[in-house]
Amino acid sequence: MCKIEVPEPAEIMGGLYGDGIMARPSAFGPGFADRLCADIERLFEEALAIPGGALPRGPERFYVEVQPERIGGFVEIATHPWFVAVCTAVLGPAYRIVEIGFDIPLPGAADQPWHRDFAPPTETTHDRRLNSLAFNLTAVDTTPEMGPFEIAPGTQWDTFEGCPRGMFPPRELWPRYVALAQQKLPQRGDMSARSALTIHRGTANRSQQARPVLVVGVDAPGAINAQHHDLQITRDYAAQLPPRVLAHLTYRLVDRLEPVIQHHVIDGLLAPAY
Repeated sequence: MCKIEVPEPAEIMGGLYGDGIMARPSAFGPGFADRLCADIERLFEEALAIPGGALPRGPERFYVEVQPERIGGFVEIATHPWFVAVCTAVLGPAYRIVEIGFDIPLPGAADQPWHRDFAPPTETTHDRRLNSLAFNLTAVDTTPEMGPFEIAPGTQWDTFEGCPRGMFPPRELWPRYVALAQQKLPQRGDMSARSALTIHRGTANRSQQARPVLVVGVDAPGAINAQHHDLQITRDYAAQLPPRVLAHLTYRLVDRLEPVIQHHVIDGLLAPAY
């Protein structure tokens, strides 16, 4: 088997402290992504049947949090050399996986307002340090009609007044983000890492196909994003996990998986950005 090349720490730090996003094309094969897509489709159907199982993120757009053992390729993701190298360089060797979920913009999803995923911590605003990352893995080949993810590079350091928790920049600042914006068109098997504080938005899905994307949230020691999630694993699954994966999970141990009832509602995303 060929050794997978990973970037040097300086390149990783430059990418995530600079643009706030970087990618590893073809981290996995298309077949891996197809299996991921099948998992997501099944889990989305189940989540829709549970009150609080699928959170709206705007018209025809949802977020679902899931248990890692229900994603067939979770161990492959958590042990991928690129994933490990990025987490270690930015968050340190004691990084913790705190969230597994997926975004799914359906046909008819509207443009979101520009935003970040949570309030910037003082480690970022004061100490200029990133203490969390979000990894995205697309389950389909993205086309411009499918409502690509759009990001404004370098804006993870932006501060602004007059909005709840510093998450939604005032509309008078939107021209800055429009000018910086890059649309991402990842293909099956690609993996990216970003700071969830970098200003971004989902765009309108004008196709007839959903655009599911797996999200893996990772924290540095001391970060508190685990408080917003319920990452649970069964005792049987824990016994099967490689120790190097289990050591990096923040989890609740259960005898039987329970439905994940989500509470991280982002009210500002519930209306389209007109």
